[in-house]
Amino acid sequence: MSNAETPAPGAPFVAAVDEGAAPGGVRDTARGVWRDRNGRLGLLVTAALAVLALLAVAGLTPYSPVAQHPADQLVGPSDSYWFGTDQFGRDIASRVFAGIASSMRVAFVAVGIAALIGSVAGVAAGYLGGFWDQLTGRLTDVLFAFPATLLALAVIAALGRGWLNTAFAIAVVYIPIFVRVARGPTLAVRELEYVAACRVLGFSGRRILFRHVLPNVSAPIVVQVALALSWAILTEAGLSFLGLGTQPPDASLGLMVSDARNLVSTAWWTMAFPATAIVVLVIALNLLGDGLRSALDPKEDRR
Repeated sequence: MSNAETPAPGAPFVAAVDEGAAPGGVRDTARGVWRDRNGRLGLLVTAALAVLALLAVAGLTPYSPVAQHPADQLVGPSDSYWFGTDQFGRDIASRVFAGIASSMRVAFVAVGIAALIGSVAGVAAGYLGGFWDQLTGRLTDVLFAFPATLLALAVIAALGRGWLNTAFAIAVVYIPIFVRVARGPTLAVRELEYVAACRVLGFSGRRILFRHVLPNVSAPIVVQVALALSWAILTEAGLSFLGLGTQPPDASLGLMVSDARNLVSTAWWTMAFPATAIVVLVIALNLLGDGLRSALDPKEDRR
């Protein structure tokens, strides 16, 4: 190795090696997602749904999602009511937009909690090994032993109904998944030269974990976040369908589908639009996850 190729001693050496091992930056990742056909479609649809959700949160829907119009019960789609009305005369379009906001809120909170706790625990287990790895592994095995919906129902039964408890229940279900996703790459990263260099330089374990190991195992975690969001949307809709998620009179896509069960034969729009919103939202997030996987795959040509 020539002198020009020899890294300087100390922290710059670690930074140079670390930079080569870390995944691309946010800009490179965004370009990779946009170049991928599935990722581009998923990003556009997710962004459009997010805009509708923000409009609902800001109160900019055509009608109030909870306002009842008794004279307009079960009116079909029209210029006045884009998606029709339900049995109480509430505007379904406004409720669908509010339901998207509610589903996204629960999903983002749940996946955020699961990703934070699960990723840190998985990285720590993979890096430290020994007792901590064994303990983390046994705890995740216990959580994996329960069916996801049954575990979520048990948590809600213990905490009570409501969107925040629903989010926490979904987070408990997905924490072990993030533990496994983070632990696997960490087992490989901890053996690399730049981690050994960090130890030789006397860096603390906390610094090595959070500044050098975690950023270099972030790619599969980011992809898992996008995929977990779609699963969380489905789980929240299922729990709301059973009456355990978002509570009336607040709008929820799963609750709207549940309320429309007895009306679908005479008022198809009461079920069609909220069910379609669930399907589109889940597919869009899955496509976005595929785009992220392609963008963060080191084998992909990103030129």
